[in-house]
Amino acid sequence: MNVPLLDLKAQYAPLREEIRTAIDEVCDAQYFILGPKVVAFEAETAAYCGTKAAIGVSSGSDALIISLMALDIGPGDAVITSPYTFFATVGAIDRVGATPVFVDIDPVTFNCDPAAIENLLANWPDRFAGLTPRVIMPVHLYGQCADMDPIMALAQKHDLAVVEDGAQAIGAEYPAASGTHRAGSMGTTGCFSFFPSKNLGGFGDGGLVTTQDEALAEKLQQLRNHGMNPRYYHKMVGGNFRLDAIQAAVLSVKLRHLDEWHAGRRKNAAYYSSAFEGSAVQTPAMVYAHSDVQQPHIFNQFIIRVPNRDAVKAHLTEQAIGNDIYYPLCLHMQECFAGLGYAEGDFPQAEAATKDVLALPVYPELTEEMQDFVVKSVLEAV
Repeated sequence: MNVPLLDLKAQYAPLREEIRTAIDEVCDAQYFILGPKVVAFEAETAAYCGTKAAIGVSSGSDALIISLMALDIGPGDAVITSPYTFFATVGAIDRVGATPVFVDIDPVTFNCDPAAIENLLANWPDRFAGLTPRVIMPVHLYGQCADMDPIMALAQKHDLAVVEDGAQAIGAEYPAASGTHRAGSMGTTGCFSFFPSKNLGGFGDGGLVTTQDEALAEKLQQLRNHGMNPRYYHKMVGGNFRLDAIQAAVLSVKLRHLDEWHAGRRKNAAYYSSAFEGSAVQTPAMVYAHSDVQQPHIFNQFIIRVPNRDAVKAHLTEQAIGNDIYYPLCLHMQECFAGLGYAEGDFPQAEAATKDVLALPVYPELTEEMQDFVVKSVLEAV
């Protein structure tokens, strides 16, 4: 049996006519960049995320970059973030000339440990003495929000901005003391990716920045279009970070189905967790499941931890079961960041995760038969 890690054809088939109609509308209008389709999608996603504004951009990576640009982050500034995430998180920090300063992760959620952030701010490393902490960039990894209440409290105490990397977590909810909040609605900005493999994936690259600050939203809108307002007049240097109308049209269609897909992923995750109970397979914890939130996790990935990960991976591959390692090497160990002065052992929880995590198929179109085959194959290898 062939079980792909993700089957976008299965997602597309029932939406084909709806999506083709939306694309035809763009083709008939011949309005391909920004325009009415983008404006409509921005309004829909702002309402979905619970923010005052949403700004469509060219990718999730560019959402991070433009957020830092809008906050005037650059050389001499430090951005506190996780060493255990996709490269774009830290690449964006470097791209604006700032310096990433890492903290270890919580081993249960894989997200930044707020206690580690607090300790870092209280005991700022001598080698970063020339840098000014300006931003905390928590990553809502795999589809579950970081613990935002203590992070926001630290940001307020130290006068820091918060840029939420929600690339894998659109729709995920957090039980804040002030009530339920969705990813991207709590920080200064929230950043999302519409890379095709995301729960809300486009037909190419695309991204979004959310914010509750309307003045900041206006600045972001200018920055995504070369800092231009009005046309051919530039108050600042921006970039070409615009969202295509075809992507917005496709995403608007898919957004209407997103919560249903999230629910399907949670159902499949629960099936796996039950099937692996009592084995050596460690399944992900939904740490907010016992709160009032409806979407404590959206399972962009379903991550297991196994002691013989590489053997399990090899066996699944032999059985034609899709799988992947998110992520095989921490960012503080990447060659391009060697100049930061970190060494192996600096972030033991993050480094341990790279050695035993493995992603299994969890998309909502999976059948029970397919999941049973995945479970059987994993247990054989373990």
